Amino acid sequence: MSDRPSGAQAPRRFLFLDASARVGGNSERLARLAAESSLPAGAEQRWLRLADHPLPPFQDLRHTGDGRYPEPVGHERTLLEATLEATDLVFVAPLYWYSLPTTAKLYLDYWSAWFRVPGLDFRAALRGGTVWGVTALATGDDKAEPLIGTLRLTAEYMGMRWGGALLGNGTRPGDVLRDERALIAAKSFFAD
Repeated sequence: MSDRPSGAQAPRRFLFLDASARVGGNSERLARLAAESSLPAGAEQRWLRLADHPLPPFQDLRHTGDGRYPEPVGHERTLLEATLEATDLVFVAPLYWYSLPTTAKLYLDYWSAWFRVPGLDFRAALRGGTVWGVTALATGDDKAEPLIGTLRLTAEYMGMRWGGALLGNGTRPGDVLRDERALIAAKSFFAD
């Protein structure tokens, strides 16, 4: 049973996971604009830059010993706790080679470990939440389909809702602020 709030019962808690290799990049600027403009009334927000919480390369222990993973510590613990506290996970992830940046993909790899931490029912804890994507790209929107597909399928697998993707065009820092279509979409992106 999930303790995730629904409707007007409790405030929603948005966790913005910034996966960009650049501080203040186009994806972050677009996500911050969307957060300022369209988060539901009373919603809480927390921003974590994944590069500031580095994880070691993921090791698959499923078929070694008892297949359990140790209790997370350090940055892994910080990310796990923030994830569990959120009702909405927002991947702020520029399009890198048609997919998620390395830090976002590594974070998702760690979900495989969190499924197997004794006493933690990770999937049940996330069930009913929402996954969102905010990305900036330098090409046509169709090139973002692998990134969008990863997030949408992750939401589906976890029993979460897919909130959608907010796409903006921009290469150099600040370019996305000239993408009128993205700026208009940001103003209502998180509205239900």
